[in-house]
Amino acid sequence: MRKRLTLANNLQEVGAALREPEAFAIRWRDGGLNDVEPVSAVVFPLLTVTAVLCTTAYGITMGLHQGPGAMITKGMVAPIAAGLAWLISLPTLYIINSLSGSKLNLPTTTLAALITVNFGALAMLASIPINGFFTIAFGSPTLSLLVNYTVFAGVGISMLSVFMRVMKALEPRRNLALLWLILVAATGTELFHLFGLFRF
Repeated sequence: MRKRLTLANNLQEVGAALREPEAFAIRWRDGGLNDVEPVSAVVFPLLTVTAVLCTTAYGITMGLHQGPGAMITKGMVAPIAAGLAWLISLPTLYIINSLSGSKLNLPTTTLAALITVNFGALAMLASIPINGFFTIAFGSPTLSLLVNYTVFAGVGISMLSVFMRVMKALEPRRNLALLWLILVAATGTELFHLFGLFRF
């Protein structure tokens, strides 16, 4: 019988997902088979919370030179825009995978995408000093927009790398990561513009 996991154990599982995303996704897929320890479904909300917190922190820096009100607003709106981009694109990923003959079920596909989103959110968190420096030092809306576009390009590259690795580990002969991430990036960019996050 499987032992009950504590919150600390579940947080360690989140750490494992971020340290070794390929191995973690495989362990989720094969949980309970061949003596593989299953992964608790609690990692789904925990990974979601991690992504929300990181995206919120970056959103706050997007309103730095516009005052406290803009910082709070952009901090709240950034995870909503990013989350909507992910939720809108996720069914497309599953449908495309299924039509191409993929055997991955929806929870496994969702976990792979969620791990990828977490890497993107962590990349945004790591970029806060860069965005903060240019915003405070120069205070130029045009430069802020350019810096944020550059950060988001870097985030996209990190997400592409992680998602391709995870999907290749799960199904070596099928990899539609690029198509899905282009959709996420396009949707996310549109939503960030729509919600005024790129308005400096």
